[in-house]
Amino acid sequence: MSLLPEELWRRILEIGIENRSFNYKTLCCISITCRRLGRLSAEDPLWNRLLSNDFPLNHNVTPSSLPSSSSAKSIYKFRFERDKERRVAAHRRAVLRKESQVAEHSRRLRAIETRINQETSKMRETVAELSNLRRVRYASVALNVWQPEVVRGRQKQMVEQSVVPAESRIHALEMELRLCRQQIIGLEMFYQEEKRRHDTAKEELESINYHPVQEYNAVTATENGHIVKRKKLKRCNSSNEKQCKAS
Repeated sequence: MSLLPEELWRRILEIGIENRSFNYKTLCCISITCRRLGRLSAEDPLWNRLLSNDFPLNHNVTPSSLPSSSSAKSIYKFRFERDKERRVAAHRRAVLRKESQVAEHSRRLRAIETRINQETSKMRETVAELSNLRRVRYASVALNVWQPEVVRGRQKQMVEQSVVPAESRIHALEMELRLCRQQIIGLEMFYQEEKRRHDTAKEELESINYHPVQEYNAVTATENGHIVKRKKLKRCNSSNEKQCKAS
């Protein structure tokens, strides 16, 4: 190592930074190998190049909190610490935002489950009432034919206990049963879609926690897709309203 001139070592470091093969970690590791490389790796031209690579905006402006005679390495350290603080704050905001999304999806899932349970209970009650009314209708038809007196009296009592006409009530209950089934099918589809969004949000949260120094935008790609869909839906609804007013 001592046989190579300093200009050659300096050029090696410059080429490594120009090709982006070397970064600040590389220079710091090189600086502790020996005094000669420690002195060469601390030169301002190398760190100015790193500043322009890693912090292209205002890389040649000295921060106001540092002396004007500060070295390029000190400026890089200052900007690195500021950028690290910014990334940590952005990560914290991204985690909180994603956790609130997961909580909102969980709340919606619970609300959908409650609606499904209510519709299922309502459908069971409708099925039970419909079954009783069909027995009443059968009993009223059976009164027109000869039967043993015991069976006839039981059927007559069943018909008299029915306070509403069986046929009209049966028709209404059949319609209500179909509506309940349609409601349950729609709610189950909505539940699956909301569950998919919930799982996606949880995966994104795990990814954010696993990569805490990534850049995080205010809106993720998934959220952006939902926003675009909502905007398209609003435009379609507004165009339909205009057509209705024109007609």
